[in-house]
Amino acid sequence: MSKIKRLGVLTGGGDCPGLNAVIRAVVKSAIHNFGMEVLGIENGFEGLVFPGKIKPLGYEEVKGILPRGGTILGSSNRANPCAMPVKKPQGEVVLDCSKQVIARCEEYGIEALVVIGGDGTLKIAKELK
Repeated sequence: MSKIKRLGVLTGGGDCPGLNAVIRAVVKSAIHNFGMEVLGIENGFEGLVFPGKIKPLGYEEVKGILPRGGTILGSSNRANPCAMPVKKPQGEVVLDCSKQVIARCEEYGIEALVVIGGDGTLKIAKELK
């Protein structure tokens, strides 16, 4: 089994206390203990469907976030890439964008995802497995 070099982290579902603490712990542990590069994915799984929503996370990016509420990455409780509502000229349609998620992970070299959220978020992660 090869060593993971680049890790993606996202928060999904509703907002709750402690999300920033988990993000900070993941980033610090991944860098310090495993020498990984960490990429933050904005707005839950939506950030893996739409471009421009992935950014590097390092010590500086997580410095001072513990007392802040919410999540520095943003979250979405409606973004299921396996059944993503997308606006089209003919109206809203539901598309399976799971292949886009895999392609975006490959594009950014993301080898593993840390998915932070509740049962709905983890169910989506399992579907993408």
